[in-house]
Amino acid sequence: MSNPFKGRTGFDRVLRATGYSIAGLKTAYTGENAFRQEAWFALVMVPISFWVGRNWVEVALLAGSVMLVLIVELLNSGIEAAIDRVSFELHDLSKRAKDLASAAVFLSLVLCGSIWVLAVWSRVATGT
Repeated sequence: MSNPFKGRTGFDRVLRATGYSIAGLKTAYTGENAFRQEAWFALVMVPISFWVGRNWVEVALLAGSVMLVLIVELLNSGIEAAIDRVSFELHDLSKRAKDLASAAVFLSLVLCGSIWVLAVWSRVATGT
């Protein structure tokens, strides 16, 4: 049996995929407090990365680490939604999935924070 939604090709597929992505971002922003907080943080930090970074590689690392937090938070929210869709019942595997997704968000935050602290420290220490 073929999936009737998988027959899209070309520009129609791209247009619909973009719409689904925008809908996902809106859903995350309106329904997930953590994503909303991180999105506002990103709106501040990404422009600052152009000042802190001394070359395109540093800017890419700084801005990319912030964007990575948003990406991982979206995946975490997706996993939580899928688990909640199946059941709100407490189950060891549900807890495990949610805890692992949460750990991924935590590690992305640690990575982002580490990159930013080292970049700012390097900038301050060299005085440039």
